[in-house]
Amino acid sequence: MTSNKAAEDQEKSDFLDTLSTHRSFLRHAVRDLTDEQAGQRTTVSELCLGGLIKHVTRAERRWTGFIVGGPAAMDLSDEAAVKAHTDSFRMQDGDTLAGLLESYEEVARNTSDLVTALPSLDASQPLPESPWFKPGARWTVRRVLLHILAETAQHAGHADIIRESLDGAKTMG
Repeated sequence: MTSNKAAEDQEKSDFLDTLSTHRSFLRHAVRDLTDEQAGQRTTVSELCLGGLIKHVTRAERRWTGFIVGGPAAMDLSDEAAVKAHTDSFRMQDGDTLAGLLESYEEVARNTSDLVTALPSLDASQPLPESPWFKPGARWTVRRVLLHILAETAQHAGHADIIRESLDGAKTMG
């Protein structure tokens, strides 16, 4: 029994360490930028650097909410929820890069606290009904955490491209 707990504790630690690495790539992509630069679109995509920070923060908050509270945390059933999702990709009036980074740090701390405290990564919740989830599917905590990690890594890559298009700066290389 002790070896199973030790293995799961190591798995949690590995997840948090890897997520921390990809978060640092994402944060590094916005280093030394003004709010105006962080909100600038540099490709044909709607994405901007500040919007990526905002979106990843919102996604991580919602997915950790799903771990704790189930599918209600992922609700996109009304127009306001869909608008909030769409707006999460852009900086809005009143958004500042510093404020977005502060929110991201808060979510990161909350996720780390949650993962550390979880009794098991095997607990699961039913996914909400939506066109992009298989009907009746359930995700374990482990699967949700892998999704958060994948989302962060994917958007860190987007951020690197956007930043390089903005001023030539690169996260790596």
